[in-house]
Amino acid sequence: MSIFNITIVNKIGDVMYIVVGTGAGGALLARELAKNDLPVTILEKGPYINSKDAFNYYDKYNDSVDLLTTTCIGGATIVSMSNMVRALDEELLEYDVDLTESYEYVEELVGVHQLDDSHIGKGTQAFLDAGRELGLETLKMPKAIREEDCIQCGKCAFGCPADVKWSGKDFVDEAVDAGATLITEADVTEIIVENGAVKGVKYFKDNAQQEIYGEYVVLSAGAISSALILRNAGIDAGRELFFDPFVSVGGYLKDINFNTEVQMAGLVIGKNFVLSPHFSSFIRANIPNDEVTDKDILSIMVKTPDECKGYIDDDGDVVKINTITDIRYLAEGVATAGFILEKAGVDPTTIGSTVYRGAHPGGTAPIGKIVNSNLETEIGNLYVCDASVLPISPGKPPILTILALSKRLADYLKNK
Repeated sequence: MSIFNITIVNKIGDVMYIVVGTGAGGALLARELAKNDLPVTILEKGPYINSKDAFNYYDKYNDSVDLLTTTCIGGATIVSMSNMVRALDEELLEYDVDLTESYEYVEELVGVHQLDDSHIGKGTQAFLDAGRELGLETLKMPKAIREEDCIQCGKCAFGCPADVKWSGKDFVDEAVDAGATLITEADVTEIIVENGAVKGVKYFKDNAQQEIYGEYVVLSAGAISSALILRNAGIDAGRELFFDPFVSVGGYLKDINFNTEVQMAGLVIGKNFVLSPHFSSFIRANIPNDEVTDKDILSIMVKTPDECKGYIDDDGDVVKINTITDIRYLAEGVATAGFILEKAGVDPTTIGSTVYRGAHPGGTAPIGKIVNSNLETEIGNLYVCDASVLPISPGKPPILTILALSKRLADYLKNK
């Protein structure tokens, strides 16, 4: 007996393109197709929300993995810092994927630039100055933020209260304005396949299973969800998974007021890690002084690549395996962050670290294994366009790379 025998199955009218997910990959793809007068339906598992409320939609995987992702319009982009750096350029060339023109297009489209000095606060400037004094490769972080409207509240990771940083939500809105259909709170579970080619998807909405048909389906639901949907279609995705391990290291620097600055506005690039000033309220718990407040904390995020030894198990749970190399890279970054903090004036006796966490999951449907250079799977006209397709961990914010891949796929589909 079918488990769906008590639900009503609706068949919505045929569409040409179905995009599953509204993160960087899905949002730009939908925008590009819709603006070219192509019929697009966008399915988003989460709700449509205001950016300022995004902190309410962080996901919970299991007790052993603290992985920062969200389920809502815009996906993880809505709680990102809108950091825009190129990653994996040379590595992707080995798979016949040249993103040069796509990078240039999306950088202009979202307005990638280094922040004006007016938005570089005292804490960030101390980080930049200390990095340069130590001879490290130091620069201001390229971002997609409109400074003229930014209120410098320090709440970038909660969703933007002033709605001044780019997120996938912006492109979804543009796609809908151009004629795309958006269906929110639609949990895609299955791909409809006939004669080796995709015909549509099945999804749950309002406690009923529904179906929608189209000639092309693009999964942009994130590295976890996209992999599970592929598995349900008989494609053994998710046996490899990476995410960027990170900790925050910080300490006491009286009245630095870093907690109200634009976050991650500076960058130090090491061989095996990247560092960026990022406020963590957890640092204060390490300091045995009741008079220390959030305005007295300067902290740095330490982020490294990993060796892609994680996976999604048969129950759909995320499993992360840390290798000796992963631990060594993190230790190198933590030590360097400590030197920067001390040079910046932080009391060295107060420097401590947060617990290990993870961000930017990917690699579950990598190019060369699960998808080809055009991001198509073994099922005809079924594509994947999110961090799933990255063949290795970038160790850097991947949003710009995913946007470039999405632009390249949009051009391919339009020409096709």
